[in-house]
Amino acid sequence: MKPHSIFPRSGFPRSGVAARTTAVVACAAVLLAVGGCAPHASAPRADAPAEPTAPVTTANADPTPTAPAASAVPGGSTGPTPASDLATPTCTNLTKLATWSDKRLAMTTIAVPVVETSPADVTAEVSAGAGGVLLFGSSAPADLGARLTALKSHVPGHLGLLVMTDEEGGEIQRMANLAGSQPWAAWMGSHWTPAQIQQATAKVAAKMAAAQVNMDLAPVVDVDGRDVPPSSTNPDGWRSFSGSTAVVTHDGVAYMNGLRSGHVIPVLKHFPGLGYSSGNSDFGPARTLPWSTLLKVGVPPFTAAIQAGAPAIMVSNNTVPGLATNPAGLSPTTITYELRGRLHFKGLVITDSLTAGAISAAGFTVPQAAVQALRAGADMVMFGLVHNVSAQTTAIASAITTAVAGGRLPRSRLISAAASVLAVRHVNLCGT
Repeated sequence: MKPHSIFPRSGFPRSGVAARTTAVVACAAVLLAVGGCAPHASAPRADAPAEPTAPVTTANADPTPTAPAASAVPGGSTGPTPASDLATPTCTNLTKLATWSDKRLAMTTIAVPVVETSPADVTAEVSAGAGGVLLFGSSAPADLGARLTALKSHVPGHLGLLVMTDEEGGEIQRMANLAGSQPWAAWMGSHWTPAQIQQATAKVAAKMAAAQVNMDLAPVVDVDGRDVPPSSTNPDGWRSFSGSTAVVTHDGVAYMNGLRSGHVIPVLKHFPGLGYSSGNSDFGPARTLPWSTLLKVGVPPFTAAIQAGAPAIMVSNNTVPGLATNPAGLSPTTITYELRGRLHFKGLVITDSLTAGAISAAGFTVPQAAVQALRAGADMVMFGLVHNVSAQTTAIASAITTAVAGGRLPRSRLISAAASVLAVRHVNLCGT
């Protein structure tokens, strides 16, 4: 998720960033020349299901990829296995979740936004089973930990809660007054070694965890060397470690490991890479570089992080020319076939904000987008601060349960999504 405020922090030197940018500006020009600003996205790959261009409430919605059919039992019989041959069912999170109501499963997949100075405002949503809360603000209260502890006491079954925020560095920090400040990622990439990045991030993470914040929507592992602050037209700039794929890969993994060592869950973003995008999807439609270019430039940092054990990844709201027609976070091609299939990612997949301009421009309301994101393979959906968070949360949960009842969202997909939310928190429903 990207912040409401995108003005630069003035306290950090940028000479190293400028020097680096000189070295990569030619690369940026080449990347843009190969099609990053092409006026139309290419058609989806032939091996991917058709993607809808209208909300999932219409008849032309694409099918959610399904698992292969079960094979016949030995000897050619396709009938039921005799009861005498059945082993005692094994308890797993999936078997436990299968007994939950659709409403509770739906709530588990939703992260509700709240101002960090008043987390109790979403007590009703947490009591109803919301899987996470997303903190907004610029200065956290000194007793944030106590307030969040009180909020967590309302979680059904006391199963824990994902408490997340955007603590990247630079101007994008929600609780620097409690956790300590870090410079922009671009400054880190120019001045610090990966070991220094990991060490500094670990210190911040430990203070975040002490304040009961257990998930950071960071690091940004987009490859973007533009020496500018993020803006309404550029989602990255100083948020990126570098315009070099190798630098972003090393620094991104170091940042991720720093968070993990401080007991905070990192969320790498924004798959499959926003570097040199045509615009900022918060404000309207935006395109990434062509898929063929991203495979060489933007995807490698995610691949390396997955191989290093990345627990969670956020998918962008940009469209990807040559891959799919929908925003990436609503695309089964992007999530199920590429991120899950080709990159073998097993962790939690989170959407970017579904209140983004790119989502509404694609023809989706927030509830419709939530359903489509789950169908596409996402596990948790997020939205920004709106006038009535309670009403928006209810609308999303209702859309999900209605989609399950109507057969447009397989219940097995909803159960799998909820299981991923619990798994990233190491919740074992079959525990002793």
